[in-house]
Amino acid sequence: MKKEQAAPVPFQGFGRPGVGTDPTSAGAKRQLVDRIVGKLLFFVALFAIVTVFFIIVFLIRDGYQIVLETGLWNFLAGQDWNPAGQNPAYGVLPLIVGTILVTALAMAIAIPLSIGSAVFIAEIAAARTKAAIKPAIELLAGIPSVVYGFFGLILLTDWIRIAFDQPSGSSWLAGSILLAVMAIPTITSVAEDAISSVPREFREGSLALGATRWQTVRNVVVPGALPGISAAIILGMGRAIGETMAVLMVTGNAAVIPDPITDVFSPVRTLTGTLGIEMGEVAFGSTHYHALFGVAVVLLFITLAINSASRIVISRIQGPQGTARPTAHRALVAAASRIAHAVSAPFGGVVSPRTSQRCAFFLISLSVVIVLAALGMILFGIVVNGAGAISWEFLTGSPRDLGRAGGIFPAIVGTFYLVGGGLAIALPLGIATAIYLIEYTAETPLTRSIRAAVDLLNGTPSIVFGLFGFAFLVIFLNFGISLIAGQITLGLMILPTIIRTTEESLRSIPGSLREGSYALGATKWQTISRVVLPPALPGILTGAILSIGRAAGETAPIMFTAAIFSSRYLPSSLSEPVMALPYHLFVLTTSVPGASVQSYGTALVLLLLVLVIYLAAILIRRRYNRAKVM
Repeated sequence: MKKEQAAPVPFQGFGRPGVGTDPTSAGAKRQLVDRIVGKLLFFVALFAIVTVFFIIVFLIRDGYQIVLETGLWNFLAGQDWNPAGQNPAYGVLPLIVGTILVTALAMAIAIPLSIGSAVFIAEIAAARTKAAIKPAIELLAGIPSVVYGFFGLILLTDWIRIAFDQPSGSSWLAGSILLAVMAIPTITSVAEDAISSVPREFREGSLALGATRWQTVRNVVVPGALPGISAAIILGMGRAIGETMAVLMVTGNAAVIPDPITDVFSPVRTLTGTLGIEMGEVAFGSTHYHALFGVAVVLLFITLAINSASRIVISRIQGPQGTARPTAHRALVAAASRIAHAVSAPFGGVVSPRTSQRCAFFLISLSVVIVLAALGMILFGIVVNGAGAISWEFLTGSPRDLGRAGGIFPAIVGTFYLVGGGLAIALPLGIATAIYLIEYTAETPLTRSIRAAVDLLNGTPSIVFGLFGFAFLVIFLNFGISLIAGQITLGLMILPTIIRTTEESLRSIPGSLREGSYALGATKWQTISRVVLPPALPGILTGAILSIGRAAGETAPIMFTAAIFSSRYLPSSLSEPVMALPYHLFVLTTSVPGASVQSYGTALVLLLLVLVIYLAAILIRRRYNRAKVM
């Protein structure tokens, strides 16, 4: 005789007992909450696309006036930039040429070092070596640009002046070397990911056919990863073009075209450097004011073009559903052809494969040594010279004698005020936008527009955010140079980073968890808030920490909106200006003679603050990856 089966117990919901048992009241209420949350997330997501278009329209509105006064061709092709002259000239060609020259030489230095480092990490280094080298290179990305500029102004320019017997070391070459070091972590990280994603069977097939490891890397792995490497180079180029503080401090800032054009010791001026130098002292509404906005528009469109090219390259790497292109069959055929060619005609028989491998691996290893040496020189120089300035008075006192004495406590606290306010603005907006894009929408023209807006916002140079904050928040809304203006500007700047990292964290959650939750009767919002978000929290936290590190080290967005050089007191309201470590270091280095000890001490404190933040993000990511493996 069969036992009677017990009647299934109805799902009681994710909240109080009994929720879900009354479809006419509690169930309807849950559905109403779901609809309200969905609408709210939709409007928050629109904020990203509205913001980027508002920034562009606002800049074009103020920049278009210079075109009306001088003409588009005279503005873009004019060879004289002299707004303060007796006969003011507003030709931006020397600024465009200076930007291109500095970036081109920087890429010529950074690309071979970055690709060599990526190959070493992905293909040569043992697991323990890789675990040590990759975070070390990533720490280069965490060094604030003003610290790079400080290092370049104090040490690099002197070395160039002495080594090449030049009257001044502030030059195109100095700017390119600094930008190369700053672009290396971006290119290396993305390229290493692309190389590691090449299927392992490609390598095994190549080795099985008799190819050496170097032949496999050169003829199979690197060609297979070439689209990703191309995207890495484009991203690194965008990073270099948008940099402000480092190039402003070391390039000499002469608005001239080098003569001859190959003179790397000539001073140059970039688009970003011009904005950083002149915007703080320009008269509102003047021709010079509109000319600077025209410079910002030119810079913005250059960076937008580079970022658009990067998106196109990445979209060609991936198929409609994120699958790699070409198909696995075609990739295998192409790889087999390269393997056969490598084995049958290695280097034309001139050099033996083993000798070639030793030489290649030596050069690849040398590139890693050079990158790590650059990191070591920067850290060693700042730590050794800055340690003597660190004292209790320095950390807790206020500045005296134009910063030559006293401490930096108001700057430390002011930095936390700015970063904390920016994060409070960007974090809820960024998380809500990512949730909407991943959980509430399919791939539609609207979601593609929002993602494109986020990408464009992410590629916008920080000086453009500062310019927008100055014109819109400080002047148009009459906030003045204030803490709230700086917080909003920083919040807009870090918003895309939080959106992107949150998106990736949500994508990593298996769809089966969502389906299981829905099968038990949960609503969409209950599923998101109680099933999806908790396991995605480490990735979201990592994005927030990276955003904190970036905001803490930025100078350009706050120099026109929030920061003052010296103050004995902390701000008592959001409408007051504030000290900040990056801006304090910039002014000490460039405008206060006899303050080298205080400059080194400030640089060390800022460097330690930002590196600790980035190190925390790396450790959280590593722990999270281990947890996923287990």
